[in-house]
Amino acid sequence: MATFMQVVQISKSITKLFTNLSLSQNVNAMCSPVFIRRVPTIHYSFIHTTSGRNDLMEFFDDPKNWGKDKVKVGRSWKKEELRLKNNEELHKLWFVLLKERNMLLTMEEAYKQEWKYFPNPERIDKVEDSMSNLESVVRERNKAYHLLETGTTGEQPAVLKFSQLGLRYVYQMQQHTMPKSVNTMWRKKYKFSYGGYAVHKFLRLYREKLWNQKRKLRNRQKNQVATLLRIFPNLDMEAVKEKYPLVDIEKLKESKKSEGYYPRD
Repeated sequence: MATFMQVVQISKSITKLFTNLSLSQNVNAMCSPVFIRRVPTIHYSFIHTTSGRNDLMEFFDDPKNWGKDKVKVGRSWKKEELRLKNNEELHKLWFVLLKERNMLLTMEEAYKQEWKYFPNPERIDKVEDSMSNLESVVRERNKAYHLLETGTTGEQPAVLKFSQLGLRYVYQMQQHTMPKSVNTMWRKKYKFSYGGYAVHKFLRLYREKLWNQKRKLRNRQKNQVATLLRIFPNLDMEAVKEKYPLVDIEKLKESKKSEGYYPRD
């Protein structure tokens, strides 16, 4: 008990000593005004706030555009333009586009409920196109960074697998806590093999269906190009080849379908 009291007294004396030292320093500082330096107070703000409109009207367009048949809008963001921005600007732009898309979808649903025409519905496509381009640019930067630092792309690895119906699809590989030989739930869900007469018959009929669709598309494009050659003699062939890649234009010029006002060589 005596030892404990001595320790308490020593701690009190040490505390009193430090208190006197701090007080003496403050008194000396106050008594010497020559060394007083006034430091301006700086206020820091770590929260970025937007305008005061934080109600449900954020999901609706500007009231001056209500009831109009056409709204003036610009084009979508291109990848070349987005590559010039830094990561912080892309981050802000993503949320601006996300907010714009939510507003346009809300306005489209409101116009549908009122049985009215939604002006410029292509605005949704432009916003989604911009978001897709922005995501592609961010993925390019992530790939470049990971390739420089680790030598890998850094993306989730994927492989081509065959389903039970014999169709190929992209399987996104991921980590599991249990090995594949023990994980019964994973083996029940994913079976990368196929066989049997019914599956092979399905694959044969499915390939036949795809071939017929491709053949019909090629014939449809061929007839359209023949009609264009018959009506418009000075047609831009480069533009036609770009729009109808399945058509042999040089061979089609010699056919009877393209006869008309097209000048022969």
